[in-house]
Amino acid sequence: MIVYLHGFCSAPASLKATALRARMAERGLAERFWCEQLPVSPRAAVALAEQAIRRSLAAGRQPTVVGSSLGGYYATWLAERHGLRAVLVNPAVVAPLSLERYLGPQANLYTGERFTFERRHIDETRALEVPRITRPQRYWLLAETGDEVLDYRHAVEKYAGARQTVLGGGNHGFSRWNDYLDAVIEFAGADTTADR
Repeated sequence: MIVYLHGFCSAPASLKATALRARMAERGLAERFWCEQLPVSPRAAVALAEQAIRRSLAAGRQPTVVGSSLGGYYATWLAERHGLRAVLVNPAVVAPLSLERYLGPQANLYTGERFTFERRHIDETRALEVPRITRPQRYWLLAETGDEVLDYRHAVEKYAGARQTVLGGGNHGFSRWNDYLDAVIEFAGADTTADR
């Protein structure tokens, strides 16, 4: 089971979520993909993801969290809290600092929904900080050096010891995502009968 967590101002309609959903459907794995619109509140976002994780475990399927940007920050916290595998795509590593510039009115890039990002959301993000990952072998970092939003070197350092695919060029959207869809599905174990 893959629990996909989109980034800030993003949505299930994002290019990466859509591509992974479609690839899993092509492989007959549509029911093993979860991605919903995450609330603006980080606390509420991880609570929603935890509901999906609990349902997956109750069904006998070991979930893997896949997170992009801010979703990668959430995925790290969830992986540590629940002992899960995680794929992190250009993840936010110093999210409380990175998000400071977004305080105030915002609009979702895909839905157009308007919302206000507040100081309390920064505080909630800070509460999800994972100072250091405990089992690097559970993680796979996918990063592009051309990320114009986040410094990929922060992620390389944060996930030291983990599987890392760091590609030159690209952008924050991770331009070569489609090349890794099958590998992500396999890493997650979503193609096996009982998952991992």
